[in-house]
Parts: sequence; C-alpha cells; structure tokens
Amino acid sequence: MKQCAALLVLVAGLPTLVHAAGDPIEPVNRGVYSFNDFADRWAIRPTAKAYDKVVPGFLKSGISNFFENLGTPAIAVNQLLQGKPVRSLSDTGRFLVNTTLGVGGLIDVATHAGFAKHDEDFGQTLGVWGADSGSFLMLPFLGPSSVRDTLGFAVDGLMNPIRFVKPTESRAAVMALYVIDLRAALLGVDQLVSGDEYLFLRDAYLQSRAFSVSDGVTEEDPFADDGFDDDGFDLE
Repeated sequence: MKQCAALLVLVAGLPTLVHAAGDPIEPVNRGVYSFNDFADRWAIRPTAKAYDKVVPGFLKSGISNFFENLGTPAIAVNQLLQGKPVRSLSDTGRFLVNTTLGVGGLIDVATHAGFAKHDEDFGQTLGVWGADSGSFLMLPFLGPSSVRDTLGFAVDGLMNPIRFVKPTESRAAVMALYVIDLRAALLGVDQLVSGDEYLFLRDAYLQSRAFSVSDGVTEEDPFADDGFDDDGFDLE
C-alpha cells in the first residue's frame, strides 16, 4: 500500500544493499499492489483521516503505545534467537515496566526509565542465520514481503497476544483499530512517493530489510572496524 512505500522513503539515504529484486511473479504482485492501493484509497486512508481528526492526541498516543507494547514479547524472543541476550533482557524489562507501571502499555514509562526501543522479527532472525529472503511478494492488505518474511510474519503472529482475544468479533475489532492507528501515523508522508510506486516500494523494502538483518553494518561500512563503538567513543 502507499503508506508502506511512504514510510520506506526514509531509507532512501541508506547504502544500496540489494541491486536487483528477485521478483519472478511481478505481474501478480503488481495486481495485488493495485488491489491494496484501491483499498487504501477508498477505505483505509479515509477512515484513518477521520480517526486522526476525531481522536484526541493523548488517546492516539496511548493506543499506539499499547500496540507497540503488545509486540515487545516477540521482539525479546527474536533478540534471544539472534544471540542478543542482553537486548532480549532489556526488551523483556521494557514490556514488564510498560505493562505494569504504564497501565497496560498505554504510557511509555520504559523509555524514560532507560529501556531502549528495538525492532526485531522472525524474518530478521531467519536472515541472521543465513536464510535468503527469497522472491519478493506483495501480500493482500499486508503489503510488501518476501518468502522468508512471510514465514516470519506467521511465526510472529503466534506470539502476538491479540490472537488470544475472544470472541472473534472482538479480535477483529482490535486488529482493525491497530491498522487504522498505524495508517493514521503515516498520513503526513504519502506525498513523498513518486515515479513507479510499485518499483519504489519493492526496492526500498528489500533494501530496508537487508539493512535490518545486518543491523546496519555492511561490507562497505567504513566505520565497522574503526575502533569506535556505536556512540563514537574510543573502545581502547
């Protein structure tokens, strides 16, 4: 969808990590992209605009924090699977602090307490352990993905507490609120996408995912072995 492409424009300054997208079913993917664009144009985006206009800012912030907190356990698990136990413990602490002191995650207390935000998923975990991304896929409603990331999305979904919400109608309502809240956060960047939107979205997505799997370190990174840590301090 356009909102995904708009968000991925932020990686335009990243080094080129993929030179050509593996897209053997491009005609099918373009068809799915057109469907997603139609759904966004006539349903999702108008709803998100109404949500953004009607819902008070403090409530929107709380809703966003709530959904972000729900995804933290999966992040902690993937940190552990990637061999990052310290970060996994930090994300676990972040979840516990926000769930308790943050009133179920509505208030982001953990950030102020020094628990940094991270973003890991099972698709990245597979990539860390050497799994190739496979062919690019455009998924209905979900947007850009790949064979590897689609599998990762399914596994992460098993760890999302939303799947335990009963009855089914309530779970669907929570998921709908999540989608609208996410779309509302991207309303301001739609205009940044230009040219062939499908190609932009595909290439930006693959570059962004490669960057995430490598934690931003590439073979061409001039600072990877310069004797300084991530904050610029001499390690010796």
